[in-house]
Parts: sequence; structure tokens; C-alpha cells
Amino acid sequence: MKYTCRIEIDLPIDKVVELWSDEHYFKEWQDGFQSIKHLSGTPNTNGAKSKITINAKQKIELIETIISSNLPKEKIALYEHIHMTNTQTSRFKDIGNNKTIYTSDVEYIKFNGFMIKLMAKLFPNKFKQQSQKWMNQFKEFAEGTKTQ
Repeated sequence: MKYTCRIEIDLPIDKVVELWSDEHYFKEWQDGFQSIKHLSGTPNTNGAKSKITINAKQKIELIETIISSNLPKEKIALYEHIHMTNTQTSRFKDIGNNKTIYTSDVEYIKFNGFMIKLMAKLFPNKFKQQSQKWMNQFKEFAEGTKTQ
């Protein structure tokens, strides 16, 4: 399963990337974000691994492996969970007038277990809706920093 989400943010690209990549702000725009623990490598560099814990309706632990970090242009990461594996490519593009386009390409590579496979088949839009929700929340958070 593949999908793309996109949003325009009313801030310059350097500020958008600074806010987006600072893990201290993750809780501001990712519902249920609990923690990120660096496991190996230098954070936000190629090959770095981290454990991300999210507690929404249930506790979710993901292992993030940075495949490529070329910010402010893009970051590609692999996310592994007991029930699924996906890659996410986040791109940022300066479109002038202190505005930035933030694009996220997500590809689910593997689903483990009957229920998650069924959900992916019957409700593929739920996955995209969650990604778009976090992007919308990031936009609201980031643009809100202009007044601070």
C-alpha cells in the first residue's frame, strides 16, 4: 500500500525543518507521542536507530532506522512494528514568500497478522488519514510558533 500526503506551511523551509526534526516538539503534533530513545548511531543520520513509543488507544513501539537524511531536502526512514513495516519519505520544498510544501510518501511493505491485513484491505484510507492528521497538526503547531 502506497500513498502521498501534502500540506503547505506558512513558514520558511529552514524553520519548518527545524521544528519538524526536533524531537522535543514531537508531542506537540503527534497524538499519543510518548518518547524516542536512540539505540545506535548518531541521531538523524544515515543508519541511526531509535525506539519510538506512542500511546494512543494502545501502546505502540516502533523501531526507526534512518535510511537517508538529506535535510532540508528529504529524510527517508524505515519503521518496524510487530504488525507492520513501512518506509516514509518526508520532503520539504521552498515555494517562495516564506512558504514550504511538506510532502510525505508512505509505503507499507509488510503486514503481519490477519487483523492488520484485513484492516489494510478494507480501510486503506485510515492509514492515510492518520498521516494527514499529523501533518495538519504539525502545520498548526509550526505556524503557531510565529506568534511566540
